[in-house]
Amino acid sequence: MVFMKIICVASNYRTQSDDVNKKLKVNDPIIFMKSDTSLLKNGDPFCIPNFSSKIQYEAEIVVRISQFGKNIPYKLAYQYFNEVTIGIDMTAKDLQSKFDKFGLPWELYKSFDNSAVIGTLVKIKKFKWDINQMLFRLDINKNTVQKGNTLDMIFSVSEIIEYVSQFVTLKIGDLIFTGTPIGIGNVNINDHFQGYIENEKLLDFYIK
Repeated sequence: MVFMKIICVASNYRTQSDDVNKKLKVNDPIIFMKSDTSLLKNGDPFCIPNFSSKIQYEAEIVVRISQFGKNIPYKLAYQYFNEVTIGIDMTAKDLQSKFDKFGLPWELYKSFDNSAVIGTLVKIKKFKWDINQMLFRLDINKNTVQKGNTLDMIFSVSEIIEYVSQFVTLKIGDLIFTGTPIGIGNVNINDHFQGYIENEKLLDFYIK
C-alpha cells in the first residue's frame, strides 16, 4: 500500500482545545505536516529517540485519501476517503516547550522519524457508525488512557479536506490525522499500546 503526505490537525476536540482556541481565536483548522520518514506501521516498535526525554502520545482517527483532488467542496469530500484506522501522533514535548517559547516552527518536535504511528487500515463501512460518529480508544498496558468520539471534533473530516485542499493537492495515499481528545501523556519503555475503533483492535505495538 502506497502512502504519501501526512497531514495533521491540532486542537480539534472541544474538550482538548477550549483554551487554545480562545487564545488563538481559531476559525479554521490548525494544520501541520509530518515527513514521509515519520510513518511507523505494521506493529513495529516505537524507539524513544535520544534527543528527547519527554515523548508524549496523542491517539487519533486517521483517514487515507483515495482520490486525487484539489479545491474539493465540502459536499463531495466524503468521496475522497474510504479507509480509516487509529494512529498515534508522537510529540517531543520537551522540544516543543523550548521551541514554542521562541516562536519556532513545529517540524523537529512533531515530524521526527517514526512519530506518526498507524494501525491497520480498514474500510469505514465495516463499522456501525460513519466517520462523523466513530468511537475510538487507546489502551496502554491494558488500561484505557484515551477515549474519543469523532462527534466531538470541531472540524469534521469533510471540513478538513475542503480546507486543506485549497492549499495542497491531495493524492491517493495521503494520510490525515484528525486530532486527539483529552488524555495525552508520556510514553515509557516497555509500554504496550493497543488502539481500537469501536471494538476492533487495529493498533498494537511496544515502546522500546
